[in-house]
Amino acid sequence: MRTEEMRELSWTHVVAFDEDRQTWCPVSEVGWEHEQFAVYVWRSVRKTGDTKTVKSRRSLRLPNRCVAALKALKAEQDRHRGAGHARGGKDLVFCTRTGTALSAGNVRRDFRTALDSAGLVGKEWTPRELRHSFVSLLSAHDVPIENISRLVGHTNIVVTETVYRKQIRPVIQDGAIAMNEIFPADSER
Repeated sequence: MRTEEMRELSWTHVVAFDEDRQTWCPVSEVGWEHEQFAVYVWRSVRKTGDTKTVKSRRSLRLPNRCVAALKALKAEQDRHRGAGHARGGKDLVFCTRTGTALSAGNVRRDFRTALDSAGLVGKEWTPRELRHSFVSLLSAHDVPIENISRLVGHTNIVVTETVYRKQIRPVIQDGAIAMNEIFPADSER
Protein backbone atom coordinates (compact mmCIF):
# COMPACT_ATOMS: atom_id res chain seq x y z
CA MET A 1 0.00 0.00 0.00
CA ARG A 2 1.07 3.58 -0.58
CA THR A 3 1.46 5.66 2.57
CA GLU A 4 -1.41 7.91 1.47
CA GLU A 5 -3.61 4.80 1.25
CA MET A 6 -2.58 3.56 4.69
CA ARG A 7 -3.19 6.95 6.32
CA GLU A 8 -6.85 6.77 5.22
CA LEU A 9 -7.38 3.07 6.04
CA SER A 10 -10.32 2.60 8.41
CA TRP A 11 -11.10 -0.49 10.46
CA THR A 12 -14.21 -1.11 8.33
CA HIS A 13 -11.82 -1.84 5.45
CA VAL A 14 -9.95 -4.53 7.40
CA VAL A 15 -12.03 -7.62 6.70
CA ALA A 16 -12.21 -11.32 7.49
CA PHE A 17 -13.73 -14.05 5.37
CA ASP A 18 -16.76 -15.32 7.29
CA GLU A 19 -17.13 -19.02 6.37
CA ASP A 20 -20.71 -19.18 7.65
CA ARG A 21 -21.91 -16.32 5.46
CA GLN A 22 -19.38 -16.98 2.67
CA THR A 23 -18.53 -13.29 2.47
CA TRP A 24 -15.95 -10.76 3.61
CA CYS A 25 -17.00 -8.77 6.70
CA PRO A 26 -15.26 -6.07 8.78
CA VAL A 27 -13.28 -7.54 11.68
CA SER A 28 -15.11 -5.10 13.93
CA GLU A 29 -18.29 -7.13 13.20
CA VAL A 30 -16.98 -10.70 13.01
CA GLY A 31 -13.81 -10.64 15.11
CA TRP A 32 -10.41 -12.20 14.56
CA GLU A 33 -11.25 -15.91 14.78
CA HIS A 34 -11.06 -16.53 11.03
CA GLU A 35 -8.58 -18.02 8.54
CA GLN A 36 -8.38 -15.28 5.90
CA PHE A 37 -8.07 -11.53 6.24
CA ALA A 38 -7.79 -8.71 3.72
CA VAL A 39 -7.75 -4.95 3.39
CA TYR A 40 -9.84 -2.94 0.98
CA VAL A 41 -7.50 -0.37 -0.53
CA TRP A 42 -10.24 1.93 -1.75
CA ARG A 43 -9.46 5.29 -0.17
CA SER A 44 -6.59 7.73 0.04
CA VAL A 45 -5.75 11.10 1.55
CA ARG A 46 -5.66 12.61 -1.95
CA LYS A 47 -7.99 15.57 -2.62
CA THR A 48 -10.72 13.38 -4.12
CA GLY A 49 -10.39 10.79 -1.35
CA ASP A 50 -9.87 8.12 -3.97
CA THR A 51 -6.80 6.00 -4.69
CA LYS A 52 -4.14 7.28 -7.09
CA THR A 53 -5.83 5.71 -10.13
CA VAL A 54 -8.95 3.62 -10.71
CA LYS A 55 -6.73 0.56 -11.13
CA SER A 56 -5.07 1.34 -7.77
CA ARG A 57 -8.32 0.40 -6.04
CA ARG A 58 -7.79 -3.17 -4.91
CA SER A 59 -8.46 -5.72 -2.18
CA LEU A 60 -5.39 -7.43 -0.74
CA ARG A 61 -5.27 -10.60 1.30
CA LEU A 62 -3.09 -10.14 4.38
CA PRO A 63 -0.22 -12.40 5.39
CA ASN A 64 -0.39 -13.88 8.89
CA ARG A 65 2.31 -11.55 10.25
CA CYS A 66 0.26 -8.50 9.26
CA VAL A 67 -2.90 -9.99 10.76
CA ALA A 68 -1.14 -10.50 14.10
CA ALA A 69 0.17 -6.92 14.09
CA LEU A 70 -3.24 -5.46 13.19
CA LYS A 71 -4.98 -7.55 15.84
CA ALA A 72 -2.55 -6.26 18.48
CA LEU A 73 -2.95 -2.68 17.24
CA LYS A 74 -6.76 -2.91 17.39
CA ALA A 75 -6.61 -4.31 20.94
CA GLU A 76 -4.32 -1.46 22.01
CA GLN A 77 -6.61 1.15 20.43
CA ASP A 78 -9.64 -0.42 22.12
CA ARG A 79 -7.81 -0.35 25.50
CA HIS A 80 -7.08 3.36 25.01
CA ARG A 81 -10.71 4.03 24.10
CA GLY A 82 -11.86 2.03 27.14
CA ALA A 83 -9.58 4.12 29.34
CA GLY A 84 -11.45 7.25 28.26
CA HIS A 85 -8.98 8.56 25.69
CA ALA A 86 -10.64 10.60 22.97
CA ARG A 87 -10.71 9.24 19.41
CA GLY A 88 -11.35 10.88 16.07
CA GLY A 89 -14.56 10.04 14.23
CA LYS A 90 -13.08 8.02 11.34
CA ASP A 91 -11.91 4.95 13.33
CA LEU A 92 -8.60 4.90 11.44
CA VAL A 93 -6.21 1.97 11.64
CA PHE A 94 -3.13 4.20 11.65
CA CYS A 95 -3.66 7.44 13.54
CA THR A 96 -2.34 9.80 16.17
CA ARG A 97 -2.93 9.06 19.86
CA THR A 98 -6.12 11.13 19.68
CA GLY A 99 -7.44 9.22 16.66
CA THR A 100 -6.83 11.90 14.05
CA ALA A 101 -5.28 11.20 10.67
CA LEU A 102 -1.51 10.98 10.42
CA SER A 103 0.28 13.57 8.34
CA ALA A 104 3.03 12.60 5.90
CA GLY A 105 5.50 14.08 8.42
CA ASN A 106 4.12 11.84 11.21
CA VAL A 107 4.65 8.77 9.02
CA ARG A 108 8.22 9.71 8.06
CA ARG A 109 9.15 10.51 11.67
CA ASP A 110 7.71 7.27 13.08
CA PHE A 111 9.23 5.22 10.26
CA ARG A 112 12.69 6.70 10.89
CA THR A 113 12.33 6.14 14.63
CA ALA A 114 11.56 2.45 14.00
CA LEU A 115 14.58 2.14 11.71
CA ASP A 116 16.86 3.81 14.26
CA SER A 117 15.58 1.35 16.88
CA ALA A 118 16.48 -1.50 14.53
CA GLY A 119 20.06 -0.24 14.28
CA LEU A 120 19.69 1.36 10.85
CA VAL A 121 20.17 5.03 10.02
CA GLY A 122 16.58 6.23 9.80
CA LYS A 123 17.32 9.54 8.08
CA GLU A 124 18.68 7.60 5.08
CA TRP A 125 15.34 5.89 4.39
CA THR A 126 11.80 6.80 3.34
CA PRO A 127 8.58 4.78 3.72
CA ARG A 128 8.30 4.50 -0.08
CA GLU A 129 11.35 2.24 -0.09
CA LEU A 130 9.20 -0.47 1.52
CA ARG A 131 7.30 -0.70 -1.79
CA HIS A 132 10.59 -1.17 -3.64
CA SER A 133 11.57 -3.92 -1.19
CA PHE A 134 8.15 -5.60 -1.52
CA VAL A 135 8.36 -5.64 -5.33
CA SER A 136 11.99 -6.82 -5.32
CA LEU A 137 11.44 -9.61 -2.79
CA LEU A 138 8.40 -10.98 -4.62
CA SER A 139 10.26 -10.82 -7.92
CA ALA A 140 13.24 -12.67 -6.42
CA HIS A 141 10.77 -15.38 -5.31
CA ASP A 142 9.51 -15.85 -8.87
CA VAL A 143 6.15 -14.11 -8.48
CA PRO A 144 5.19 -12.96 -12.01
CA ILE A 145 5.70 -9.23 -12.57
CA GLU A 146 2.06 -8.92 -13.74
CA ASN A 147 0.85 -10.18 -10.36
CA ILE A 148 3.23 -7.89 -8.47
CA SER A 149 2.06 -4.92 -10.54
CA ARG A 150 -1.57 -5.62 -9.59
CA LEU A 151 -0.64 -5.98 -5.91
CA VAL A 152 1.01 -2.56 -5.76
CA GLY A 153 -1.77 -0.89 -7.77
CA HIS A 154 0.14 -0.07 -10.93
CA THR A 155 -1.73 0.36 -14.21
CA ASN A 156 0.81 -1.80 -16.06
CA ILE A 157 4.13 -3.55 -15.47
CA VAL A 158 6.38 -0.80 -16.87
CA VAL A 159 6.64 1.24 -13.65
CA THR A 160 6.78 -1.89 -11.51
CA GLU A 161 9.62 -3.32 -13.55
CA THR A 162 11.67 -0.21 -14.31
CA VAL A 163 11.23 1.86 -11.15
CA TYR A 164 10.39 -0.47 -8.27
CA ARG A 165 12.05 -3.81 -9.00
CA LYS A 166 15.67 -3.97 -7.90
CA GLN A 167 17.90 -6.93 -8.70
CA ILE A 168 18.45 -8.78 -5.43
CA ARG A 169 20.70 -11.45 -6.87
CA PRO A 170 23.84 -9.66 -8.10
CA VAL A 171 24.35 -12.07 -10.99
CA ILE A 172 21.79 -13.05 -13.62
CA GLN A 173 22.05 -16.83 -13.65
CA ASP A 174 19.40 -18.08 -16.10
CA GLY A 175 21.66 -18.14 -19.17
CA ALA A 176 24.49 -20.04 -17.51
CA ILE A 177 22.14 -22.56 -15.93
CA ALA A 178 20.43 -23.26 -19.26
CA MET A 179 23.75 -23.53 -21.14
CA ASN A 180 25.12 -25.96 -18.53
CA GLU A 181 22.09 -28.18 -19.11
CA ILE A 182 22.33 -27.92 -22.91
CA PHE A 183 26.11 -28.40 -23.07
CA PRO A 184 27.24 -30.34 -20.00
CA ALA A 185 30.97 -30.28 -19.24
CA ASP A 186 32.94 -33.45 -20.03
CA SER A 187 33.05 -34.35 -16.33
CA GLU A 188 29.22 -34.20 -16.14
CA ARG A 189 28.63 -36.80 -18.89
